[in-house]
Amino acid sequence: MRADRLLSMMLLLQAQGRTTTLELAESLEVSRRTILRDIEALSIAGVPIHAEAGHGGGVYLDEHYRVSLTGLKEAEVRALFVSTRPGPLRDVGLGQAAEVTLLKLFAALPSLHRHEAERMQQRIHLDPAWWWHKGETLPHLETLRAAVFEDCRVRASYERGDGEVMERVLEPYSLVAKASVWYLIARRDGEHRTYRVSRFGMVEALHERFERDPAFDLASYWQTHTNEFVANLPQFSFTLRLPADKLQFLKLYAAGRYTLRDTGSEGTHWVIDFRLSSLEEARMLVLGLGADAEIIEPESLRDAVLLQAQQIVRHLSLA
Repeated sequence: MRADRLLSMMLLLQAQGRTTTLELAESLEVSRRTILRDIEALSIAGVPIHAEAGHGGGVYLDEHYRVSLTGLKEAEVRALFVSTRPGPLRDVGLGQAAEVTLLKLFAALPSLHRHEAERMQQRIHLDPAWWWHKGETLPHLETLRAAVFEDCRVRASYERGDGEVMERVLEPYSLVAKASVWYLIARRDGEHRTYRVSRFGMVEALHERFERDPAFDLASYWQTHTNEFVANLPQFSFTLRLPADKLQFLKLYAAGRYTLRDTGSEGTHWVIDFRLSSLEEARMLVLGLGADAEIIEPESLRDAVLLQAQQIVRHLSLA
């Protein structure tokens, strides 16, 4: 473990430059005393690492010193060379750059790791797109990407979820791809907001620079935003009793939106609690399950399913 930590410390210093022993301790999840001992060990081993006390000091490597890839472990090589689709990187013009980067990394690997990299690319493949997901038309993505990197304002028209079209001046901060769907995070009226890129009808670069908030952290903002989005979704809770062999159906059509309660005495059926967005969505699920679904609660769902079934029977009788 110590050898891994020493290598990690050198890579951190190489990537970040001068830092403090406290920051190193937090990054490597050890005590500051341990970091000081590691600095001493690296220095004794001949690594040109320097530690200076006081204001403006810190820990740093000699600027001419570089850590090679010979220290990579097998698991780290596997992580680097998992086969992936370029998807979002291609959307923002970085698909070819990503492929070239992997080629350069492969060339830099010690020969003993190259075979493992090739094996990994043929054994695990990550595809970020949903099943049946049709790629969105994104005519303004390149303009937004340029504005994000150049800190330039844009004037844009945007269609909201309720169909209303608004025109605003935005300060584009970041682009986020979630399951190959692109979102823009932009500041408007002093607040950061999230926009789906495919809903922009017009985007015009204004060539007016804006000052980014230095306290803004993309990962923290996105985590908070997604948590709030899920928490604010409308929910309709209901409970069904289903045969155990219907669980595969639920994994396809209600993944992450149900909880198995118990199997009952005979073990052939499950009592399952659901959380869908509306009574209508719950009704559609129950109708899809047919006579296999026993509605335990609420009564409103039972009434809605019965009414819909009666309407279907009348319609088919008249057809």
